[in-house]
Amino acid sequence: MNYQSDDKGYYGIFGGAYIPEMMYQNINTLQNCYLEIIESSDFQQEFRKLLRDYAGRPSPLYFSDRLSDHYHTNIYLKREDLNHTGSHKINNTIGQILLAKRLGKTRIIAETGAGQHGVATATVCARAGLKCIVYMGAVDVARQSPNVEKMKMLGAEVRPVQSGNKTLKDATNEAIRDWINNPVDTHYIIGSVVGPHPYPDMVARFQSVISEEIRVQLLEKTGKKTPDYVIACVGGGSNAAGAFYHFLDNLEVKLIAVEAAGKGVETGESAATTALGQPGVLHGSKSLLMQTADGQVIEPYSISAGLDYPGIGPMHANLFVTKRAQFLSATDEEALKAALFLTQCEGIIPALESAHALAALEMISFKPDDVVVVNVSGRGDKDMEAYLKYYQSVK
Repeated sequence: MNYQSDDKGYYGIFGGAYIPEMMYQNINTLQNCYLEIIESSDFQQEFRKLLRDYAGRPSPLYFSDRLSDHYHTNIYLKREDLNHTGSHKINNTIGQILLAKRLGKTRIIAETGAGQHGVATATVCARAGLKCIVYMGAVDVARQSPNVEKMKMLGAEVRPVQSGNKTLKDATNEAIRDWINNPVDTHYIIGSVVGPHPYPDMVARFQSVISEEIRVQLLEKTGKKTPDYVIACVGGGSNAAGAFYHFLDNLEVKLIAVEAAGKGVETGESAATTALGQPGVLHGSKSLLMQTADGQVIEPYSISAGLDYPGIGPMHANLFVTKRAQFLSATDEEALKAALFLTQCEGIIPALESAHALAALEMISFKPDDVVVVNVSGRGDKDMEAYLKYYQSVK
């Protein structure tokens, strides 16, 4: 079984490029040149240098004594929260801004939910001196205000989106419309492993530095390259794609993807795509998505803005249907509880997105000699309002 995309951008039956005619030129250009550019020695040299000197990689692989004692196993945290801008998103935006410059683009657009991708995009645009416009659902603008102010300070224009349920899906819709209307000078930095080919593959390649480092770091710490489990949260799924990437073909490594159950999978307020979704086309690719019987997208819900999306990337859809990865879901309450537990036992405040991955530790029976890696995809300063509300309710 091949878990990578083919040359048409398909992961099994999922993927491809389902696009309007106005997007064809830009997408076709990317499809024809992205591998040649990003695999070239000069690109890789510049990319790796910026990951090291600008983003602060490698991010630590931290052995958590207290989590390990509590769950009676060996738990390592991949500290993507310690990257510049506070999440894994910087890995992809560094790669895509270098690609955009080589394509001669002078204007950058992006979508964002939790704001971490927006901040990372605004950051690399500031460094490159390029105009940056970030689309963000109006609901997310309100609940992620610290990141909105960071983007503005970095020189980006933040455009609130008032359509739909005013979250990530709707921000993506508006970014796509912008790109259709500005095909010549604009590059769209998609933040996750979604969208038309080549985006899912390209973003996964940029994020694969996460699993590349895990292999090296585990070998140094344990004497073996592979963990028994890799756990990551999944909305669109870029942090999970990066954490899984170099382990996809090693069937001894159990891959655990954790979606947002919201208020409960059966409540009608959830974003657990694999539990509720069916095959369909959204934002330019075929994948699993939450939809009605006649194909209308069902609005998702999660307390976590970065997981509040009605679909998953085609790589993850394929991992689900082939059973290569196990998909779990965590409710808002379970994620909040997991975040508070990590904070008080290790002094690490995770992003709400990452807290969903941590919640999975309660759902799995580990062996004492298992090696478990949890990808802490971001830091929680953006989520303090939600955390303080929860903390005050339980103390």
